[in-house]
Amino acid sequence: MSWISKRQAFVFLTACVALPAIPEDPHPNLELVVQTIRSEVRPDQAMDFVRHVYATDRWFTFPKFQETAAYLSHTMGEIGLENVELLGAPADGVTQVGFWTEPLAWDAKSAHLEILDSSLPPADRILADYEKTPASLGMWSGPTPPEGITADVVEIHGADEVAIAKTPLKGKFVLTDQNPAGFKWALVKAGALGAINAFTENPELRDGRQWINAWGDNGWGFTKGSAPLLSFSISPREAALLRNLLAERGNVRMKAIVDSRYYAGVYPYVTGVIPGTGPEEVLTLGHAFEQGAEDNATGVAAMLESLATLRRLIAEGKLPSPRRSIRILIMGEMYGSMHYVATHRDRVRRTIAAMCMDTPAASYNLAGTEYTFYLNPHVAKSYTDAFILRVAEEYFSKAGRPWHSHAFMSGTDTYLAEPTVNVPTVWPYSGSGVHTHHNSEDTPDRVDPRTLRDIAAVNASYLYYLANASELESLWLAELSQTRGYDQILQAIAPFLDRVPAAKDAETLGRLLSDALDHVAYSVDRESQAVLSVERLAPNEKRDETAKALAPLIEDLRRFGDEQRERVRRAIQRRATEMGLSVPVKPIETRTAQAAEASKIVVCRKRFGTLPLDDLPPEQWQGFPSGAWASVPTTALYWCDGHRNLAEVIHLTQMELGPTDFDFVGYFRFLRAHGYVDFLGE
Repeated sequence: MSWISKRQAFVFLTACVALPAIPEDPHPNLELVVQTIRSEVRPDQAMDFVRHVYATDRWFTFPKFQETAAYLSHTMGEIGLENVELLGAPADGVTQVGFWTEPLAWDAKSAHLEILDSSLPPADRILADYEKTPASLGMWSGPTPPEGITADVVEIHGADEVAIAKTPLKGKFVLTDQNPAGFKWALVKAGALGAINAFTENPELRDGRQWINAWGDNGWGFTKGSAPLLSFSISPREAALLRNLLAERGNVRMKAIVDSRYYAGVYPYVTGVIPGTGPEEVLTLGHAFEQGAEDNATGVAAMLESLATLRRLIAEGKLPSPRRSIRILIMGEMYGSMHYVATHRDRVRRTIAAMCMDTPAASYNLAGTEYTFYLNPHVAKSYTDAFILRVAEEYFSKAGRPWHSHAFMSGTDTYLAEPTVNVPTVWPYSGSGVHTHHNSEDTPDRVDPRTLRDIAAVNASYLYYLANASELESLWLAELSQTRGYDQILQAIAPFLDRVPAAKDAETLGRLLSDALDHVAYSVDRESQAVLSVERLAPNEKRDETAKALAPLIEDLRRFGDEQRERVRRAIQRRATEMGLSVPVKPIETRTAQAAEASKIVVCRKRFGTLPLDDLPPEQWQGFPSGAWASVPTTALYWCDGHRNLAEVIHLTQMELGPTDFDFVGYFRFLRAHGYVDFLGE
């Protein structure tokens, strides 16, 4: 039976079987789970969660983070979660988790930035007032003496760090048109007093201020040894005024008064569970402690409402208690989740899936606010990829909302999927319509309760179904992954088939054939892993039985891959015949000098997680990017398992991301020189 007829038979059988009520059925149908949860979600309560979190987080100081955490801990108890824990990472600027350095705690009481010009109306002179608009002060801004600091302002353009470091800025305020967090070290080297940020992601928000939430000399967080520069952010309207004054007069004096401090404190995080009957868990995690409502009070609120909904349904007997515990983790982005992973390794090993909720809940009425589901990195291909897309289809098709999927993207707490942590993690994300990312205009009035309801329901459905999944559900999830696998294999080969008719010579055909065969083999391997990943859902005593049940699905994928390889061979040979070539086309591989050198190197990772390089001055980065967010080095790092040689890692990275001229050998030699990785084979 072909894979198409198998799928048709599966759909026919499930359509013909009467669906029992959820309470009596230990294997609830996904459609019923989604419908039951959607009807119970309380968007008004979720909006109340948003407002409470926003009320304290908008100040983005560590004492306010503690207030938020206390509220979250109390709320988790109120909604019926058990084993609620208020924990924390040391915010001392020294402690490393993975290779991330925990930031110093910071507090701010007040801050003002004023133009010293009596000819201006008083209201126009004040460019920053933290007590009125918190985002007018950059997070981790240094303090001034009580009487303040007076200095001239100098405007610079662009973000050329080397040029900025050589600019004479000693004793000056610096007006920037790019986010100064990206080149703070250069401002320090040039002797600047501080930055006045005029950059914004959305200049149409004329009175909005871009939030500066990174102020470390070597990266994101302010660590011990970072310079206590001043940091302000002004609106586009104020930036235009200041630039006009500079153009007219050539010299503008400013006065800054900032009451802030750094100290060794705690970066809190909170967790609690709906207990299951077994030792395993599913997880929803997302970060608090940012100034915006959309980013990320809505993500926090959606998680709370997800678990509140499930708790009510279980208490009322509308859903059976799950086999696995359902855990919520709310923490500081990266810094909190890294510490949680490091200090709860046994719990993390028992976590079979996660959803990261770093996401807005924006208006239904604005374009670009539909959800996109980001999937696992290819090194960690998982059944959760196909499953979250099935949940989205089930929910949003009935809600009349579009939705999308996207390949893995680094940049938030989805790193949990990578092999050294090994928790498959998906991530829903939407735009905010009016772009308010990290802007003072990101306020609760822009949140749409309907969108909040939607994402809370999708999160709860994903969590509950997987929390209750047994070997029976695992086989359905395997079928789901296999079906998606066929599509992924077809997508892998399609670009090469499209290029065949345009080939003009035998060499081009040979390279096309080689690339196409590589991509099909890679895709079959990755999609097979996605199917096999469901073994994790089966009890230990049934793993062998589950593996036997999965073997035919894997064999079907292999055969399908063989069919596609033969398909591309036929297409290429037809083109060769049209061109008058008399011999069969053979694959022509391309081997670079970098690949030859890389084949002698095996990279061994020392710690879990990404490599932000925040303990190394940027002048020593040798032009390589921070591995905190950059896609190519992050993906390559994930493929390094201590067994593959670097040539294989490069090949797999390019299979996943496409061609790149990144200097992999140079990058990993740089990492080894600074103690981030080890090499075998050299």
